[in-house]
Amino acid sequence: MGTHTVKRLSNSEERQNYFYRLLTDLEALEKMLQEGAFSTDPMHIGAEQEFCLVNEHWEPSDQAVEVLETINEEHFTPELTRYNLEINLDPRPLTGTCFSDMHQQLNKLLDHAQKAAEKHKNNIIITGILPTISTPYLKLDYMTPKERYKILSDAITEVRGSNMELHIKGVDEINLHHDSIMYEGCNTSFQTHLQIDPDDFANTYNWAQAISGPVLSICTNSPMLMGRELWEETRIALFTQSVDTRKSTFLLNEREPRVGFGAGWAEGTAADFFKESIVRFRSLISTDFEPEDSLEQLKEGITPKLSALNLHNGTVYPWNRLCYGRTHGKPHLRIENRYLPSGPTTSDEIANMMFWVGVMLGRPKEWDNIHERMDFKDAKKNFFNAARYGMAAQFHWEDKIMPTKELILHHFLPMAYKGLSRANVSRKDAEHYLGLIENRVNSQNGSEWMVKTYRELRKEYHAPEALRRLTATLFDRSYKGYPVDAWKRGRRFELKDTKKTRKVGDLMSTKIITAQEDDSAALVLGMMKWNDIHHLPVLNDANKLVGMLTWKAVEVLGEDKRVYDLSIQEVMNRDPEWVSPETLISEAKDIMKKHNLEGLPVVMENTLVGILTSNDIH
Repeated sequence: MGTHTVKRLSNSEERQNYFYRLLTDLEALEKMLQEGAFSTDPMHIGAEQEFCLVNEHWEPSDQAVEVLETINEEHFTPELTRYNLEINLDPRPLTGTCFSDMHQQLNKLLDHAQKAAEKHKNNIIITGILPTISTPYLKLDYMTPKERYKILSDAITEVRGSNMELHIKGVDEINLHHDSIMYEGCNTSFQTHLQIDPDDFANTYNWAQAISGPVLSICTNSPMLMGRELWEETRIALFTQSVDTRKSTFLLNEREPRVGFGAGWAEGTAADFFKESIVRFRSLISTDFEPEDSLEQLKEGITPKLSALNLHNGTVYPWNRLCYGRTHGKPHLRIENRYLPSGPTTSDEIANMMFWVGVMLGRPKEWDNIHERMDFKDAKKNFFNAARYGMAAQFHWEDKIMPTKELILHHFLPMAYKGLSRANVSRKDAEHYLGLIENRVNSQNGSEWMVKTYRELRKEYHAPEALRRLTATLFDRSYKGYPVDAWKRGRRFELKDTKKTRKVGDLMSTKIITAQEDDSAALVLGMMKWNDIHHLPVLNDANKLVGMLTWKAVEVLGEDKRVYDLSIQEVMNRDPEWVSPETLISEAKDIMKKHNLEGLPVVMENTLVGILTSNDIH
């Protein structure tokens, strides 16, 4: 969201002024389109690099504000959370060595940021979803202290009328409940921009939609959230749900999510596209506008900012977003590709960008009027297939079902080479970066490497430790710069000794068998025998911890027929000791020793989240 100073649309006077500005902006846009005022030559490209900051234990930092001050460079801006920052790269004319030049600038800026981060004992990670993010880092304490983020979060929550529900199912499954938009901060992207010709808007935008699935499939890099294997590009599901203003009801609800692929092919002009967005999505925020409106500025020969239109557009997040801007005093339109993830290296990111731009420019003539050739739902299905399955996806293309490898190698790569050649992009650059895409097709992308490495680490380490080691490996490989197709599985990094600062959440078991307080003692005794369990948490009907049962308390009942007449309530400890995931292991050991315990339930916000036993800490 480009506008930094925002406010709520809280009264009728503010709403009246905002909508006057919005409608005036649309009228000015239509006038500029009719008069052919838009810049089209030379076309430009641009990009935004989002990245994560981690502390010395490879967990999310809380020092983005301080690191940003140390960086002290105009290309850097804050993001939603205290562990994210963004780089706005310089736009460049689409010709010659523009991609390698952008790559050089990106590396230089990231090196500068890394040196600044090291002064705060932080490191930079470029990845779609930071592996070590967990629930504690999604509390409002970790929101960047800028009013615009809180205002937007409150506005979305108010429109929705209830807290956020997050549910993603892949190989594993995750169900989470949240009261803000902080889950958006889990998503880290490499957003790429391509200037377009307004006179060919519908064809160009629809082509961007049609190629999204195949392009995404080879670029996925976000297969996990909180240690769960979900989609190959989990960001797609996570971002969609993190800022969803739709309320779950029993009523039919036709409204689109604010983050989405769209409902159909674009028709008409760019102004028509923006009108459709205003109809579909409620305006959430406003700002203090310039004294003169857009039409008045046009009359004076000034290209207007279209502040109200851009403000609305900044709160709607299609994966291909149409954007308005100004270059050297002239208006331009561009498509912002929002589905490409950060990382795993800057080489991979520039390759992804070049691949997308090349295919955009290489559109065959027969793909004009795409709505006559391809069903929109097939394009949408392709996109979500890519997000779920990555390089294993199958695509609807040219009335056939094609696997990723065939479609990329035999259709999209040749198309990309042609498109880049038409734009006079350096042949050497094209061969280098598109060669990385070809290598990836024949080996692995970021998602595949991450899943393989994490599974290997889990054979030896608890999940939190494995995730830290995975994050450390990401940093090491990314910093060396070798593209992901050449990465081997992660080796066992010797991480900084954290034994003194280890927390219960690092070692506890989350696969817990529990009993209900009204269960029979006979049933529970059997459960403990079958599973060789010595410590069993007991829950009430609201799934809150109400007791703890130990084998010592029930083993004497094994041969006693009274066991069939007893309930668990009669033999459990009704006031058990417990710890939180944030409790230090040293403190947990002291509690266990003091009370002669072999196991402790782990509770967070009155809910049982795990169990720590003596076997876990020895």
